Amino acid sequence: MSQRIRIKLKSYDHNLVDKSAEKIVKTVKLTGAVVNGPIPLPTNKKIYTVNRATFVNKKAREQFQLCTFKRLLDIYSTSTKTIDALMKLELPSGVEVEIKV
Repeated sequence: MSQRIRIKLKSYDHNLVDKSAEKIVKTVKLTGAVVNGPIPLPTNKKIYTVNRATFVNKKAREQFQLCTFKRLLDIYSTSTKTIDALMKLELPSGVEVEIKV
């Protein structure tokens, strides 16, 4: 086959992203394919500002931050064994996986 598979991982928790990237790298290396990564992509930070009081204290505000952590994995020289191992792999529920062939 020898095609490139690109896997993008996204999560709000950086520990989940790192652990799932480790799992993917271990399973792919066991099948004999070449892995490039995990490459950390820039973190998206969204900051929300909310008034503390609804009526009186306009200057009293709170800020909340939502960070999205991303990793990129490239897999080269794949075989059917590699694809089967990736399909059977169980990742945590807080991780979004995007696979491009």
